[in-house]
Amino acid sequence: MKYTYTPKGVCSQKFELDVENNIIKKLVITGGCPGNTMAVCKLVEGQTLDWAIQRLKGIDCRGRGTSCADQVAQFFESIKK
Repeated sequence: MKYTYTPKGVCSQKFELDVENNIIKKLVITGGCPGNTMAVCKLVEGQTLDWAIQRLKGIDCRGRGTSCADQVAQFFESIKK
């Protein structure tokens, strides 16, 4: 199933996710720091939503109280609800 999400409080502008049976098939992050966002996408592909949430939730970027990685975790949590 495909989902989109607009992150809040970070440089990235849009997340696009393809997930099947709780397994992340593909994540695309538009905007943000290219190296970091590409790394996050590569690291979560093939993993479960829970695995990614556990590792990414709560990461802070420059005192913002969130980060692109944290926003990905929040996105994944919203899908699970």
